[in-house]
Amino acid sequence: MLMFTWISNIVFSCFNSLRHYARMDSDDEDESSSTGNSLMWRRDLQRHSCGEFSFAVCQANGEIEDYSQVEIGSNVLFVGIYDGHGGPEASRFIRNRIFQHIIRIAQESRTLCEGTLREAIAATEDDFMTIVSRSFRIDSSMAQVGSCVLVGLIWRGILYIANLGDSRAVVGCAGRCNSIIAEQLTRDHNVGREDIRQELRALHPNDPDIVVMNRGAWRVKGIIQVSRTIGDAYLKTPPFSLDPTFPHIPSGPLAEPVLSAEPSLFSRILQPNDKFLIFASDGLWEHLSNQKAAEIVNRYPRNGIARRLVKTALKEAARRARMEYRQLLNVKEGARRVYHDDITVIVIFLRQEADVNVPELSVRAFVDASGPSSFRTLGDLLMP
Repeated sequence: MLMFTWISNIVFSCFNSLRHYARMDSDDEDESSSTGNSLMWRRDLQRHSCGEFSFAVCQANGEIEDYSQVEIGSNVLFVGIYDGHGGPEASRFIRNRIFQHIIRIAQESRTLCEGTLREAIAATEDDFMTIVSRSFRIDSSMAQVGSCVLVGLIWRGILYIANLGDSRAVVGCAGRCNSIIAEQLTRDHNVGREDIRQELRALHPNDPDIVVMNRGAWRVKGIIQVSRTIGDAYLKTPPFSLDPTFPHIPSGPLAEPVLSAEPSLFSRILQPNDKFLIFASDGLWEHLSNQKAAEIVNRYPRNGIARRLVKTALKEAARRARMEYRQLLNVKEGARRVYHDDITVIVIFLRQEADVNVPELSVRAFVDASGPSSFRTLGDLLMP
């Protein structure tokens, strides 16, 4: 009989609960601006069933659009990063909904696999589009909101990943002489890549404007840089594209969807030389290469390593803007978006033997600080 017990503790549910209990200490002058307005939150190190993880978030937008979660079970781990655009509504919705679908699908199929993630993403897209349709006459702005999705499951020594958009997962593999080799596990669905532009052109051979250069970057219909998302109804459902308040679409209203919610899927049997995983929104990868990020994780202590990656990205953003790092820290949310995007980083350290004795209390005490709404027990996930 196939079964495992999932004690589903919501360890992180950014942004509101994370703000409450994991805000940077104001007396850490390296992290807080002179105005006392820190835009970074973190959990420096926490145990999970397969090892440990480190988590950090940095806000750039006036209202943060990155939402994320880590779910810890007795022999399973779930990670999700949802990088929103046009507003936080889609990414927040996904954070609140997608894991529920994973639980339901796993109960029905009594297993976890790539198909579980695909079905959960499809169900979440359907749910969100239903809300958009029902609210469109009252509030059409929801049709312009969307989000990238990066989700990963580790179960029975196998890593399953699904992604839409340009958030990225990277594995750090041990090399010779204590070196580390970064291997990208996901495909960036960003039309800045030639292969993604060619993919869209092949799908839309009669549309010369399917990908055009606008504001210094390649964009789908001159509007958006990612080709796969949840939401963005006005670029998927032709009637929604008629709203005059939405961005102008070259060659007129849509005749067919130009964005997709079909994820790229990946699975990997974890090997002894797989040391850690880095899940991050594109705000990190805009400033750090895969190899640079992996080398930082490999070189420095685990405690606070996600925060270190975020800080390194911020320092690079400051360098590109020809300003001091401390000057950047003094820039408030909203105005900060000129220099960098919202950044979410989750580093997962791996062990070969799953630790099934992760104390429930250590996780529960940790989330209780943000109130009972951030803690759930889902019970026996695959019990008959």
